[in-house]
Amino acid sequence: MPGVQQVAPAMIHIIRHGESTSNAQNLLVGRGDAALSDLGREQAFALRPYMNNVVEVWSSPLRRAQETAALAIPHIPAKTVEAFIEVDYGTLDGQPLSTLSREDWRAFEHDHTLAFGGGESLQHVDERVHSVLEGLLEDSSSLLHNPDQHLVIVTHMSPVKSAVGWALGVPGSVAWRIRVSNASISSIVMRSGSPSLMHFNMVPPAVL
Repeated sequence: MPGVQQVAPAMIHIIRHGESTSNAQNLLVGRGDAALSDLGREQAFALRPYMNNVVEVWSSPLRRAQETAALAIPHIPAKTVEAFIEVDYGTLDGQPLSTLSREDWRAFEHDHTLAFGGGESLQHVDERVHSVLEGLLEDSSSLLHNPDQHLVIVTHMSPVKSAVGWALGVPGSVAWRIRVSNASISSIVMRSGSPSLMHFNMVPPAVL
């Protein structure tokens, strides 16, 4: 993890929020607006030393992301960006993870267009997240093209996975093969005119 400070060229840091009270209870957490737990606040605070050269902060509109942004980068007010809100679990939101059977999870894993609980599909998450990232890629003046000034996006598990898939240029189904920890940093850089993943799921040692 200290390498995040030593390797400066990362243009975008994608951060999953710290642990929420719903996370602590092993609930499906989508659009429910849970606050950070005590551990989540500690996790967010522990991100501060790794936020060098950050000049702009975006956040999901949900409280747990907004709180993480305020604790991790207190000197820069976060801009709310709706595209980075968590997946909508519909009627499943707030339910225990055990509500879904192994067969249910397999169905979602094999059909990227299947909406959770009548809410939203992971394909739709990809569409909204990739649209914003493609806009940054096409705008030569955006922070994605600036090696010295960085953008932080504080968001949730599904949008982080979507952003990682975009950087790698792989199908959205990769979401089921990667794990994203609370208060983790994943960094995207430009390489030969294309996005590239520099760091993935890096968590400060203090909160491991």
